[in-house]
Amino acid sequence: MILVLRALGVGDLATAVPALRALRAAYPDRELVLAAPDWLGPLVELVGGVDRLLPTDGLDRLGAPGGPVEVAVNLHGRGPRSHRLLVGTGPDRLFAFADARAAHADGPGWDDAEHEVARWCRLLRWYGIAADPTDLDLRRPSPGTVPTGVTVLHPGSKVPAKRWPPGRYAALARELTDAGHRVVLTGGTGERATAARVADEAGLPGDAVLAGRTDLGQLAALVAGARLVVSGDTGVAHLATGYRTPSVVIFGPVPPARWGPPPERRRHRVLWGGACPTSDGVGGHPAVTAVGVDAVLAAVEEVERVVRADRAVAA
Repeated sequence: MILVLRALGVGDLATAVPALRALRAAYPDRELVLAAPDWLGPLVELVGGVDRLLPTDGLDRLGAPGGPVEVAVNLHGRGPRSHRLLVGTGPDRLFAFADARAAHADGPGWDDAEHEVARWCRLLRWYGIAADPTDLDLRRPSPGTVPTGVTVLHPGSKVPAKRWPPGRYAALARELTDAGHRVVLTGGTGERATAARVADEAGLPGDAVLAGRTDLGQLAALVAGARLVVSGDTGVAHLATGYRTPSVVIFGPVPPARWGPPPERRRHRVLWGGACPTSDGVGGHPAVTAVGVDAVLAAVEEVERVVRADRAVAA
């Protein structure tokens, strides 16, 4: 068995896709088990190559893997807690970043400034496993009952500092609606009130509020079939990258060099206010709130221009 730890969220799983695919290719005849939160199951199915999900939420405990572990792979963090959790399964080998605190001298050194996708590919290459950081595409689910061709605005984030002000999302929604976009608002159950506020200020109909009404599989299908996605640095942004859905992502406080879409994916634009020293008083991190509605609209026009050019070439 190859046991992989990545007990985090949607964006974390999406950025680990190239590493997971590399492990699948390196060990085609072994069972590949992913230790990750159970609610990520629908997205794990869309990654492909994972044989079984071992429900694991955080680093408090790791359930019995269900068999001997030949290789344990830490795609979760730098250690020591994550290292020790995997060592507790008794693997023959541990693929992980070097960490003296966990008595693990093997592996490369950690680089805080490294892009999250490149980080895990470099780890595997250290152990002789070829990994392609551009291999980010996700399987496309059936649209089912979710609308297609819509423009998805995702105003929420579990990290408050990453949230662009709701009033700006409302202004953006009005402009996009006037330009012919059918706008919908996504988010978790706890973000439904924010999405409803944006819809009310933008004059959108009640059925435009999809926050709290889609499970993860439906959200993936919605993004896969969308015209455009606008969000902060959240899991939805990474779904847009995985489906090559045109997107505009407002970054902060973490710079896009660490979590942004790869430059070769031309249908994505990132906006980042940089290392702003003070807030403008409207909430969120200064690097986020420094981005205005006009900048987002200009970025939307840029990605839509790329889409039109791509279609002209394909015609």
